[in-house]
Amino acid sequence: MAQTRRDFLRTAACALGGAALASTVESFGLLDAYAQSANDYRALVCVFLNGGNDGNNMVVPLDPAGWAEYSGARASSGLALTEAQANQLPISPASQGGRMFGLHPNMPEMKALFDQGRLAVVCNTGPLVEPLTRATYRNGSARKPLQLFSHSDQVMLWQTSVADSVSQTGWGGRMADRMAALNLPSTFSHSVSIAGVSTFLTGNATRQLAIADATTSLAGLLPLNMTGIPAEVATRRVAFDEIRAADLSNRLVRAAADTRASALQTSQQLSNVGFRNFSTVFPGTSLGRQLLQVGRVIAERGRFGMKRQVFFVQAGGYDTHSNQRGANGNTQDNLLLQLSQALNAFYSLLKNELGNPASGFYIGSDVTRDVTTFTLSDFGRTLQPAGSGAVVGSDHGWGNHHLVLGGAVRGGDFYGTFPTLVTNGPDDADSRGRWIPTTSVEQYAATLASWYGLPAADLPAVFPLLNRFPTADLGFMS
Repeated sequence: MAQTRRDFLRTAACALGGAALASTVESFGLLDAYAQSANDYRALVCVFLNGGNDGNNMVVPLDPAGWAEYSGARASSGLALTEAQANQLPISPASQGGRMFGLHPNMPEMKALFDQGRLAVVCNTGPLVEPLTRATYRNGSARKPLQLFSHSDQVMLWQTSVADSVSQTGWGGRMADRMAALNLPSTFSHSVSIAGVSTFLTGNATRQLAIADATTSLAGLLPLNMTGIPAEVATRRVAFDEIRAADLSNRLVRAAADTRASALQTSQQLSNVGFRNFSTVFPGTSLGRQLLQVGRVIAERGRFGMKRQVFFVQAGGYDTHSNQRGANGNTQDNLLLQLSQALNAFYSLLKNELGNPASGFYIGSDVTRDVTTFTLSDFGRTLQPAGSGAVVGSDHGWGNHHLVLGGAVRGGDFYGTFPTLVTNGPDDADSRGRWIPTTSVEQYAATLASWYGLPAADLPAVFPLLNRFPTADLGFMS
């Protein structure tokens, strides 16, 4: 079928630029800051749970006092897990003095990885300007994050890690800016989104690449060599190249031309990849397809000459004001099932194929240790239910629990402080169980960034509020 003009323009622009030009990198002084001889590969994969995942039902205390607090606040509404459900996937975090917890019963794959020491839980994490207590929050003596409990604002704060002002860049993008030189001379993008352009990957210099999920072949982009495409498309491409070469004395025009050239070069690189015939079975969900596409790009890290990459994927539906429980539809129960299955398939791909010397995809490293996957979300949700009835849900909260998965993770444990599940208690911002975070986004993100290789000297530039918190490393990465 002939390609339309709209298709052509969309294809030509879709890559948003593979990476910053070397001259831009040099302007940041990065070539002197990072050794060009590094031969290791590391990747961070951000899984954003859009809408606000209810961590209170993802990780549940099983000790008598903790269970009484949890079930007392939720059981009468039908929002709580039953005792049998909560005990279905018990875990014993190493640091919790023998205290038992239960993962949501739809996450057996995550229990297995937790027990294997490959999955960690970071507890009660959220945006903070500075450490807060219930007293300092309520009397106004400490600074609070912008627009608490608002979806759009809290998504921004999680993705930018700047809780006291509006930032145009994300912490993934700023980190990529600082480390872009490690990938030179490759022109492939440091930052790749399978969920559209994200704030998280937006940097000052490094451009993010946005590609479709695994329903689309990576080979479906317009090649530069013009072989085998319709004549009218080739003619338009020649005309397009002539237009891009005009008026380059103008700085803005030249910058736009450079961006398009980088996008077309990335398209050419992707056109050589095509579908990878992995034997790992991914679930046919949106998140499964996105993580499969991440796996395809990671498999080509040697071909693309990459040593550092950051990925962004996203799953929606977590804004569960009602109908939170139940196996059917877009409930949290069903979403956590999808999350567990997709994360497990991705880790299995890394372990059994990309990291297996007997596999045709192995290129000389234990890729399970090279890739760390972690969750973010707008916020947690209230312990108290939203309304009443058979289709009850929860309201917008604050602090939340998050998952970190990988071979370099010190798993089988909790990091941070699990909240006291008492409404009007020491961790409650009000009277509904909105947990005041005891660990900041900066601490969580800086721990990941340090493992990724970001030098300590660059942490303040990427995380400007980090020095307000007692530690920059939570210890969950080895």
